Amino acid sequence: MDVEPIKTTVEELLKVLATDNVIGETIETEDKLLIPITKFGMAFGAGSGEGKGPGNQGGGQASGAGGGAGMEPIAMVVVFKGVSGPEGVRIMHLTPPNPISRAISEAVPAVIDLMKESKETVKDLTKKEEKEEIE
Repeated sequence: MDVEPIKTTVEELLKVLATDNVIGETIETEDKLLIPITKFGMAFGAGSGEGKGPGNQGGGQASGAGGGAGMEPIAMVVVFKGVSGPEGVRIMHLTPPNPISRAISEAVPAVIDLMKESKETVKDLTKKEEKEEIE
């Protein structure tokens, strides 16, 4: 079997798989950084065969390979300069969200609020304990 077509196809597909193609070049503005994110899919196939002509005359062999790849921009990560913490990062979806991504997007603000409340509760309890120790 001739492996050259397979080797060439795999080498070309590997070029497409570069990180720069999935996470694009950062775009910088005065107040934010924009990082494009893409979805990537690919397929690959190869085959070979050999045979003889009618009446077992002649003969031959052949092989072939093929592949394809597709990319679709799906999101843009926006990092606001000068804003620290989770408030300084936003994800802008470029495709309609599926139910799972919608649920995650809706849950993140609630989780952040719960974390802030928990932090404040711990501070209040600590202050109360310190006050009781002093008295």
